[in-house]
Amino acid sequence: QVESEHQSGGDRRIVLLGKTGSGKSSLANTILGDKVFTPGHSSISKTMHCQSETRTVQGRNVQLVDSPGLFDTDPNVPDFKEEVLKCMIECAEGIHAFLLVLKVERFTKHELSVADVICQNFSPEALNYTTLVFTLGDQLQEGVTIKEWAEDNEALSTLIQKCGGRCHVFDNRYWNNSQDPYRNNQHQLKELLNTIDQTVQKNGGRCYTNANLEKVKEKINEETQIIKAKPENANLSYVEVRKKAKENTFNYFWPILSWHHLLDTMKIDR
Repeated sequence: QVESEHQSGGDRRIVLLGKTGSGKSSLANTILGDKVFTPGHSSISKTMHCQSETRTVQGRNVQLVDSPGLFDTDPNVPDFKEEVLKCMIECAEGIHAFLLVLKVERFTKHELSVADVICQNFSPEALNYTTLVFTLGDQLQEGVTIKEWAEDNEALSTLIQKCGGRCHVFDNRYWNNSQDPYRNNQHQLKELLNTIDQTVQKNGGRCYTNANLEKVKEKINEETQIIKAKPENANLSYVEVRKKAKENTFNYFWPILSWHHLLDTMKIDR
């Protein structure tokens, strides 16, 4: 499913996907131009937390949602389900782009199964909104583009094709002030935002959504109206009202998810 959002070059809601240690958080800081995400350097995924930050990037509001470790956390862990719900609440209005973050390195079967993980957690249509973003770009040989590098790996090339051929490369450490037009984060950022604009246009000017996101969105809007209707909330700003509505939405859905998790656990124990 998709939700109409007829705008080009407007605000963007972007979800970051990838394993712990892929450079997601550092990439987020590079995109937003602010150190607001804390990089996780461990390859072992501990308790992952959904984090959402919004900054003005090249004249537009860009909201980045760093998702829980969909690729390296046990989905049966309660903390995982809690963070996924928080992620859904932040993305309830629809998602303009998924950025699948991978490192420029040798790939294993685990890394190349990420397309299946995206389809399982969202839907196959989510790939129409997915762009691959590689980190550690300085490991590329001089003069070699990320697509040229990927051509040497058939499975990786197939993954890129599944995502509409969309891929970019950054280096969060070495490319901040590079004089090389290609090996420059600001150049890559401009190209990435252009790719996202083109992706939205290709999908009929609509952002990605699904049945679960729609349910969450409806609940947030319902809670917003309830909060605004109370006289004691008359002085609350729009941002404060929406924040409270999101909290109420979480408190509504979380017991339901917890109950389903308990039932699933009981089935496993039997």
